[in-house]
Amino acid sequence: MYGIRSAVSKSVRIVRIDVHFADRVGIAHEILAVVSRQGLDLTAVEVDPPHLFLDVPALAERGFKRLRERLLALGDVISAEPVAMLPGARRALYLEALLASQADPVFAVDGDRRIVVANAAAAAAAGCAEEALFGRALTELFEQPPPIDGTDRPQGPPVTEVSLRGEPYLVETLPLADRAGTVAGAVLTLHAPQRIGRRLSALQNFDAGGFEAVLGRSPEIQAVRRRAARMAQVDAPLLITGETGTGKELLAHACHTGSRRRGLPFFALNCAAMPESLAESELFGYAPGPSAAASGGGKPGLLEMADGGTVFLDEVGEMSPYLQAKLLRFLNDGSFRRVGGERGSSGWTCGSSVRPTARSN
Repeated sequence: MYGIRSAVSKSVRIVRIDVHFADRVGIAHEILAVVSRQGLDLTAVEVDPPHLFLDVPALAERGFKRLRERLLALGDVISAEPVAMLPGARRALYLEALLASQADPVFAVDGDRRIVVANAAAAAAAGCAEEALFGRALTELFEQPPPIDGTDRPQGPPVTEVSLRGEPYLVETLPLADRAGTVAGAVLTLHAPQRIGRRLSALQNFDAGGFEAVLGRSPEIQAVRRRAARMAQVDAPLLITGETGTGKELLAHACHTGSRRRGLPFFALNCAAMPESLAESELFGYAPGPSAAASGGGKPGLLEMADGGTVFLDEVGEMSPYLQAKLLRFLNDGSFRRVGGERGSSGWTCGSSVRPTARSN
């Protein structure tokens, strides 16, 4: 038969209640007393005046109606309505989702520098389960734990460098303080140099384009595009020569975009526009130490941030013989040493699969 639908009566379970009341002394106690006289068990209570949230697992629809009548009879209770979740549970759910969505390791520590919250990326960086991190001291993870009070950089969130399981990270510290100004802990966010490099490259080269950006219809330009497209597939250093203004950096980025490294960073360094000491630190980075350059902690260089990608060295022939020798060592075996670093020290002798692309006139 058409147009006939059978209805089945079901008992609807109402678990959580939002009680809205006119705030006065003793009202919360009176509300809980009403629930107790109904013989109902409470598994959670949250007070956020003028609201009181109750979690009552054994409450059905008919029982909820009786409870609401008795609550409204108190006079100062304005309403009592069912809710899907308690506010605290909702905040915890969203916080867990927020932390899980972060690709960078995040730790929250208390005033004793012990971990109270960590996300999945932090557990992966530490090489253990998330549960195993809770309660551990920072000294158990880091040889030189970062400061949590922020006194060394009062202008903003301090950024220092640490080593975790032999891998270098830039750590951003956000101190947490109570109302009296006492440091109650901090949130530590670790940034791997490679992830920083990808973000910087995406900002700098978001519209650089590939071989379609190399304009021109002459046979010479078409031959250059064809040859460059073939060379882009070769996983080896490239040498691009040409007069100033002919678009060597544009061609280098096109080769990067046409290679298997297209999703990885691309950086350019003008070797003739900066002094040797600055060019060395920009290219190789520097390790933490007492020197003036490293007074703020270590810093990764372009080779480290572009790991797996491409570095374009503009005017490479203007490099000093010392820097050319250091670059040659990198080209030979893929390893380099940060300025001020010692061979074999934690994280400062680095290997990389960067493809250098040099230009020369």
